[in-house]
Amino acid sequence: MSHQVDEETPLLRPEEQHKIKTPLPWRQFSIILFLQLAEPVSAQAIAPFAPQLIRDLGVTHGDESRVGYFVGIMYSVFYVAQALTTLQWNRLSDHVGRKPVILTGLFGISVSMFLFGLSKTFGGLILSRVLCGALNGNGGVIRSMMIDVTDSSNMAQALGFLPIPWMTGSTLGPLIGGSLSHPADRFPRLFGQSTFLKTYPYFLACAGPALFTAFMWLVMYMLLQETFVHTKPPQPDGSNSDTVQGSPDDSQPLPVSALMTPRVLIAMSNHATLALLDIALRTLIPVFYSTPVNMGGLGLDPPRIGNILAVFGIANGLFQVFFFARLHDRFGTKLVYTCGVASSVPTIIAFPIINMLSRTYGIDATVWFAVGLQLTMSIALNMCYSCGSMYIAAASPNRASLGATNGVAHTVAACVRIIGPASAMSMFSFSVRDPYYAWAVYYFMMMLGLLAIGVSFLLPRQMWTRGN
Repeated sequence: MSHQVDEETPLLRPEEQHKIKTPLPWRQFSIILFLQLAEPVSAQAIAPFAPQLIRDLGVTHGDESRVGYFVGIMYSVFYVAQALTTLQWNRLSDHVGRKPVILTGLFGISVSMFLFGLSKTFGGLILSRVLCGALNGNGGVIRSMMIDVTDSSNMAQALGFLPIPWMTGSTLGPLIGGSLSHPADRFPRLFGQSTFLKTYPYFLACAGPALFTAFMWLVMYMLLQETFVHTKPPQPDGSNSDTVQGSPDDSQPLPVSALMTPRVLIAMSNHATLALLDIALRTLIPVFYSTPVNMGGLGLDPPRIGNILAVFGIANGLFQVFFFARLHDRFGTKLVYTCGVASSVPTIIAFPIINMLSRTYGIDATVWFAVGLQLTMSIALNMCYSCGSMYIAAASPNRASLGATNGVAHTVAACVRIIGPASAMSMFSFSVRDPYYAWAVYYFMMMLGLLAIGVSFLLPRQMWTRGN
């Protein structure tokens, strides 16, 4: 009997549905998931106190409208450094293996977080973020490692677990950053006599993620096995083929020019527009929360911002774990992706509504309900990353070039992430300075959302397959 395949087919290769699903290698796979905690913990730890840190450094000279501008620069330089190096790290992983590249990245995160906590000038913050971005090509390499240990029968299952470390990291990071900033003031009995912590009030908030990342380095060094096989004979037939497309020689990495196929370009464009929209939105949220109500925000302090982001991280992760696979199986990769980016539209519209409610009623239950509703709507956007990973894997010309393909996609994403925070924060500062253009930042964000929606229509209804 023939098997009907349509856009709701969940797996990358519809003909593989007749196969028995390969069990996940849980020992290795759990370590890979654990490694992904490093990036969200370190990135989210600085989010609650970043606006206050900029104020404390005095670079704005008391001009509240410029806080968002400097926060945007601080975030963007990380992606400048990452854009210049991530392709090289991912290509290197196709030659020397994934493990040494990831170890280098974890080392870079740990050292840079210590430096961030010790910085007393804006230049010091920039240097630490550049170091972190330059040494950290882990995003694409870890995804390549995840694909290395899976096949077409269990990849969707594996990607369904991807939100777990991001949920955990997005919860722990804000809690650490929000709770441990200014510890001498917040915990006077424990740290009130510490001259060091009074001089460096954000060191403890940065040292936590730094030490945690150092622990992850030890775990990986001792327990994780290399997943990349340098020499792999070509398959004699298509019965045991990988998720990704075949090539005349699956064992040899291809040059970058050979990766620029229409499939890779489409997958890369969607990953880039998603990254641009997401980073702009995630950068805007804490700055909006910290900006005074009369200037268009909510006027919340870092601990409360950290708690909000932590609760969002838990809710987001739980939703992805329990509902992503079901929605993917029911509606298919493309529809889930397109609806995910479309959720950005009501999320963006909620910003000015929340501010108007806070001006009218103060920070009461109505405002908190609106904040919760906004964050709930934005959860759908995070499903797009798992869908995008499937498209990138399917677009790779061969298995041996998977690291390079991920590297190209993450390089482009890093480039747009340079633009995202700086442009969004510049527009926010412009909106704060001139009440006549108070909504300019939201028009700009809406343009990013519509761009991502439009590019998503280039994705195929059915996943790319070998020889097709």
